[in-house]
Amino acid sequence: MADAPRNPAPYTEADIHLIQRIIPHRYPFLLIDKVRDIVPFESAVGIKNVTFNEPHFQGHFPGMPIMPGVTIVEAMAQTSAIVVGISLNVIDRPLNTFFMSIDNCKFRRKVVPGDVLELHCKVKRGGGKVWKFEGRGVVDGQVAATAEFTAMMDLHSDA
Repeated sequence: MADAPRNPAPYTEADIHLIQRIIPHRYPFLLIDKVRDIVPFESAVGIKNVTFNEPHFQGHFPGMPIMPGVTIVEAMAQTSAIVVGISLNVIDRPLNTFFMSIDNCKFRRKVVPGDVLELHCKVKRGGGKVWKFEGRGVVDGQVAATAEFTAMMDLHSDA
């Protein structure tokens, strides 16, 4: 990733179209709808509008739909990948993000259809291939989940 630009792109928000220009995730695994308050190399807040139509609710759990904890952490990671994409100005360049570790992960509240999940993500260390983040999932002002995670960023070309 040595050829990645270091001049941040001039975005403080990312709608679904910009998100798809930065990360490769698509239905059914694109887990963020919008990212706001983007501060390159520092932080952002992802937004996930949780709906009953999502495929994991068929089995998790019938009659009591709860967003799986691993998908909450994945949504944090996708939000963090948008911070990286904006920070390194790699819009329209394929950016893969691979988990390396997840630490201190805790779930404190159910996330259910109808909730708006805010994913508050902060960069703890970054700038090269390996980035470390802390994330907090919040619904109606209540913390639903927290985690620290490390990811490797891989710019790849299909050429």
